[in-house]
Amino acid sequence: MSRSGKILAIGGIFIASIIAAAIVTNSKGNQSTTAQACESQVKNLRFSMSSNNKHPIYDGAVKFKEVVEKYTDLTVDIYPSAQLGDDRAAIEMLQLGTLDVSIPSTGPLANFYPEYNVFDLPFMITNEAVADSVLRSPFSDDMLKRLEQKGLIGLDFWENGFRHLTNSSTPVHSIEDVKGLKVRTMESPLHLDAWKAMGATPTPMAFNELFTALQQGTVDGQENPYPNIALNNLYEVQSSMTDTGHVYTPLVLIFSQATWNKLSSHDQKVIRQAAIEAGDHERMVNRRVNLDSLATIQEHMEVIELTPEARKGFQEATKSVITKYEPIIGSDVVDAFVESINNAEKLVNNK
Repeated sequence: MSRSGKILAIGGIFIASIIAAAIVTNSKGNQSTTAQACESQVKNLRFSMSSNNKHPIYDGAVKFKEVVEKYTDLTVDIYPSAQLGDDRAAIEMLQLGTLDVSIPSTGPLANFYPEYNVFDLPFMITNEAVADSVLRSPFSDDMLKRLEQKGLIGLDFWENGFRHLTNSSTPVHSIEDVKGLKVRTMESPLHLDAWKAMGATPTPMAFNELFTALQQGTVDGQENPYPNIALNNLYEVQSSMTDTGHVYTPLVLIFSQATWNKLSSHDQKVIRQAAIEAGDHERMVNRRVNLDSLATIQEHMEVIELTPEARKGFQEATKSVITKYEPIIGSDVVDAFVESINNAEKLVNNK
């Protein structure tokens, strides 16, 4: 059964299921209590994110904090705007045990887990309903479990959203218009290869460096979901946006395994539940802000909708990237991802 089938409401049923003290029975049949079962060895969790405190991701973090602090003795401190480091640095800190919680995109995570490139294959997930089904499925459960191989605990997938191209050089109406554009990308080889395949000159860069790079002309453009564009005022240094929707970017709520092992079983259960409830809240807020952000973008920038023919040109240009990365990701993972998408599309179409 996937996580979606296991979700319990935070309330009486949930609390009753986890509040009882844990008694561990060892191999000799003796009963003993342990720190793992009874009391957490940490009292404060540091939660790092690259987005600022205006972004829906921050709303999700606040919800996570509220639930954790309500049902445990833990406190959660949130550090937005990459105060403790960008996504890649945060992942490394989690592995070392010097940070507790973070919410990176799948792109930076793929530098440590090649199979996570599967989420960034271009033009795979086509709409939000399909994304919801795929990211709460046996496939996503398996992908979260894989994080334990290198010192992380995967809690849930949250939403960043569909990425779109903006630039200050030339309006992009077709794949031909991308040629030669200097485009900032996440620090992900797959994203670099995808934009090279589309004819751009990609430049990897941390998000907190982006506005200045656009302002100074270091890069012509960038690609991000609507909220990232609007809430960071990128329209001040960009003149047009094209609704490429070239990839749907999930976020992954991850926990340091070193910290996790210091938590009581009660606190672990609360944190897992808090991750799901906060993820649902973040997704709801993100979609509302998505619409508001698009309206803001339309006020300040030229917004270009690709024709079906033009979109097909982008899809054809990036097919080679999917072929290149299948052996890197693993054909089993790619096949499972495609199957999960197909199953989701059937469910969505039958509603």
